[in-house]
Amino acid sequence: MKPDLCRRRRERFYSEMGEGVALLFATPRQSLGWDLHYRYRPDPDLRYLTGFSEPETVAVLDADRRRLTLFVPPKDRERETWEGRRAGPEGARRDFGADAAFPVSELERRLPDLLRRHAVLFHALGVSEKGDRLVADLLARFRREARNRKRGPVVVKDPAEILHEMRLLKEPEEVAVLARSCAIAARAHRDAMSVAAPGRFEYELAAALERRFVKEGAAGPAYASIVASGANATILHYDENRRRIAPGDLVLVDAGCELDGYASDITRTFPASGRFTRPQRRLYDAVLAAQKAAIARAVPGARFTEVHEAARETLLDALLGIGLLRGRRETLKKKNAAQRFCLHNTSHWLGLDVHDRGRYVDGKGKPRRLVPGMVLTVEPGLYVRPDEKSVPKEYLGLGVRIEDDVLVTENGPRVLTGGAPKEPADLLAAVGGRRP
Repeated sequence: MKPDLCRRRRERFYSEMGEGVALLFATPRQSLGWDLHYRYRPDPDLRYLTGFSEPETVAVLDADRRRLTLFVPPKDRERETWEGRRAGPEGARRDFGADAAFPVSELERRLPDLLRRHAVLFHALGVSEKGDRLVADLLARFRREARNRKRGPVVVKDPAEILHEMRLLKEPEEVAVLARSCAIAARAHRDAMSVAAPGRFEYELAAALERRFVKEGAAGPAYASIVASGANATILHYDENRRRIAPGDLVLVDAGCELDGYASDITRTFPASGRFTRPQRRLYDAVLAAQKAAIARAVPGARFTEVHEAARETLLDALLGIGLLRGRRETLKKKNAAQRFCLHNTSHWLGLDVHDRGRYVDGKGKPRRLVPGMVLTVEPGLYVRPDEKSVPKEYLGLGVRIEDDVLVTENGPRVLTGGAPKEPADLLAAVGGRRP
């Protein structure tokens, strides 16, 4: 993230704050075993405003003086030999546009003076346990200093109310990165399709996906890749990826990558043999029709829920036509009977988080209206779990989901993930290395 972009964001953030000071703490490292850690993923809010991505960092944003102070890990030749290079305070000022920067070891000594002159503190509880304790101790200290004219904040607000609304509307620079992330993920799905065949293991497809992610410069998967064959496709967050694919299986692949902090999120479902059975094709066509109807509602002015409702209406008709539901349509709709086979909502926001931040309702509690710059997934699905009762047995254990990432624009929905085949002819041509 370029310093000028982050500086513009901070100016907007200061204006939305109006007054006061904000504290942002980096998320802590997560342990992997006794003395190892998972790949560090910076706190998206802190990175969004500063571009800084090192652990232990604390950002202090002064709205009154339009001033950013960073507390960062110091330069340390030995630690950098083990853990990688650090910017240090000088680099934080020079390369990231901080107005002031200090070693993080000085935070407790300097922070009271940075906060004392403000009446309002913006701090998100629950991000950093250490940060929460520090803030609680400082507020208690300020409360005891009742005679001091600059006694410190008396009001605490959550900066997420401002930040997550900002993050919801993607800037052109963000759209460009998201589009690249989606393009890489689409090519990865093609790779997975090309190696798919009965007798392969799910993890072989996962390896093809993740090889493409890394080969093209992504940090890796944006979430645990799902390669679910057969009845595993009815487990929504299946990630064991250990089963051998059997002849006649559908394979559901849900995978995306993280590029420069931005996530892609694609799902495709296809027959490993390169040919649908009739029940498989009926479910697939139903989900594809539902997805197209839902994408068509991802337009400015539509309510967020209209995307889901368009998919659900189409799927209800399909379930009746297939015979998985029986009865009067209006009665089934009132009872939300389709939920039996449509197990999840159709969309979520996408950006620096896979399930990106931002409210789904407006200030009046109504589903919010879509506006240009929002990016959402569109992912209807049908799942006939193996233990379902009173359904034709040829549908048992079938799961189909189709997911694309969609940018809302003035000119209608822009599908960012169109490089991954989903039309039946294109899909079947890609499976097992076949090409049109």
